[in-house]
Amino acid sequence: MAPEMTQTPIPFLFMRGGTSRGPYLLRKDLPRDRDTLSRVLVAMIGSGHPINIDGIGGGVAVTTKVAMLSRPEDDWADVDYLFAQVSVGNGQVDYRPTCGNILAGVGPAAIETGLVPVAGKETVVRIRAVNTNARVCATVRTPDGAVSYDGNAAIDGVPGTASPIELSFMDTVGSMTGSMFPTGRTIERIDDIPVSCLDVAMPMVIARASDLGIDGSESAAELAANRALMQRIETIRLVAGERMGMGDVAASVTPKFGLVAKSRHGGTIAVRYFMPWDCHPSLAVTGAQCLAACCLAEGTVCDGMGATIPSSPAQVQLEHPAGTMDVTVEFRRTGKHLSVISSGIVRTARKLAAGTVFIPGDIWSGHPGD
Repeated sequence: MAPEMTQTPIPFLFMRGGTSRGPYLLRKDLPRDRDTLSRVLVAMIGSGHPINIDGIGGGVAVTTKVAMLSRPEDDWADVDYLFAQVSVGNGQVDYRPTCGNILAGVGPAAIETGLVPVAGKETVVRIRAVNTNARVCATVRTPDGAVSYDGNAAIDGVPGTASPIELSFMDTVGSMTGSMFPTGRTIERIDDIPVSCLDVAMPMVIARASDLGIDGSESAAELAANRALMQRIETIRLVAGERMGMGDVAASVTPKFGLVAKSRHGGTIAVRYFMPWDCHPSLAVTGAQCLAACCLAEGTVCDGMGATIPSSPAQVQLEHPAGTMDVTVEFRRTGKHLSVISSGIVRTARKLAAGTVFIPGDIWSGHPGD
């Protein structure tokens, strides 16, 4: 008779952060080796099945994300945040990008797990995004000595209201490539389509919707179902990744792809954001910062689509499939050169569950050195 396979328990918080959701883990409870860590996360999420039936993923990219928290490695931060994007269907894990929506839950999770103490009615948590080395200050409501999740803040893409979490992002320019315009130009032509390749919080390839034969008001489901469009987007993205100095990006979720169009509901601009093999149901926080920078910079594909914003701070409202997202950008202009100082976005988060998640023992024994 074969011996019973044991399972390895791992403590976790299960949280919604912004318009994403996933497990929040302590790095000390996970394997140090990156390859073993990836196998653990794949098993935890259930990657390899379209609805992640054997894990806690939700079958779409916004619900197969993982946050890993640890004591900071520098004197500025209160907590280090390592992000992993686990694929839904093919067992891949990408550590190159960060995620601003999941980051909305990092402050509350750091307090909940005892990494950061409460500091009054509001607790400012200084977060180092390990993947990109960006610095983020998260202001969390802690009125009674604990995180408050109740409040009146609403974000499009999430039902109801919750306590607001103010996020201020710094050091976001050149997050992965080292410069705002990694190709050295504000416009590139790829597959006969003009695109702007930017790296602010998230490297992105941005095109006008009209240049790809759509009007930019389509739903996320309509765009995802347009296989000819999705294939053309991927063709452009792969070439752009090479030109941006990112190498072969076929197996990476970066750079992301964005489409822009004139606003229809009074915002600055209408946007659609791709993850990259599916259309985001709303908008990523990191992508929003990059799209806002594209609106502010001169000579990009956004030129002529909205009113010029001459002074800082700029209030940029992005219309996405589920509503709008507001980005406050502090910047400087020197001639035609734009310098982004910081970006502010209000998100919400909620603790959904806490306890233990189990993975097969033959994947990891539970010893941190394994």
